[in-house]
Amino acid sequence: MKLDAKIYVAGHRGMVGSAIVRALQAKGYQNIVTRSSSELDLVDQAAVVRFFESERPEYVFLAAAKVGGIQANNVYRADFIYRNLMIESNIIHQSYATGVKKLLFLGSSCIYPKLAPQPLVEDSLLTGILEPTNEPYAIAKIAGIKMCEAYRDQYGCNFISAMPTNLYGPNDNYDLNNSHVLPAMIRKFHEAKISNASAVHLWGDGSPLREFLHVDDLAEACLHLMLNYNEKMFVNVGTGTDLSIKELAELVQSTVGYTGSIEWDSSKPNGTPRKLMNVDRIHQSGWKHKIDLKEGVASVYELFKATNTIAE
Repeated sequence: MKLDAKIYVAGHRGMVGSAIVRALQAKGYQNIVTRSSSELDLVDQAAVVRFFESERPEYVFLAAAKVGGIQANNVYRADFIYRNLMIESNIIHQSYATGVKKLLFLGSSCIYPKLAPQPLVEDSLLTGILEPTNEPYAIAKIAGIKMCEAYRDQYGCNFISAMPTNLYGPNDNYDLNNSHVLPAMIRKFHEAKISNASAVHLWGDGSPLREFLHVDDLAEACLHLMLNYNEKMFVNVGTGTDLSIKELAELVQSTVGYTGSIEWDSSKPNGTPRKLMNVDRIHQSGWKHKIDLKEGVASVYELFKATNTIAE
């Protein structure tokens, strides 16, 4: 991928897409094509056709998606499967139709069966039932992987897929109704600290185990894969280590400096009991994460305070 190559980053305003753009620019890539959702509706097939025929990108990072936490995935089930299927179908097909040299599709660790053996290895895909709360989203992402494989099989396209673990970082979503667990915790503990609340209420019982990767590490992994990986099998991207949601809550509580108590609502769903990635494949390709979780949470909290409207 030459420094003057034309690169389309789909979803550049999201947490992942914006991190990929920053990583590309840091490496000297300047011919980066982006479109906001108001400029290009990726669900609109005709609009995507016009875009690809006009711009003719050489490389595509497919980071655009409708995303959210347990509640959003469970409530907006039709939206999650429809929008994600349409976005990936339109982009993957037009990448083939216009001769894109290479495409990287980004999925999610939720593609794996709910009770798959841990750590999750790539070969576990489609070996069991999915977690019910996010099944529509997971099925859409599995379809994206299989599309990349099918276009490789039938047309010889160099389309690869990467499955990141739980992400956090700049441009994360802190909406309490639609965010993921880590940004939701940061906001909850921050607001409790500001209001001197006696307790922070969290979903579940704190027992599920989760792995967290800073989005800047993911962006470096995406660039590494685009430059070095050309295999059909998708690749897990994570740290290879996890901690309980309870431990995560205590880390965020300590980082924020909140001195009240934590109360768990066990009537709410926990989600998948454990999601830890086996990262042997990407380690063997020469990439490993650099940002420690404690360091990463501290940096994200400082950024949250600097950009949040809630006064200290």
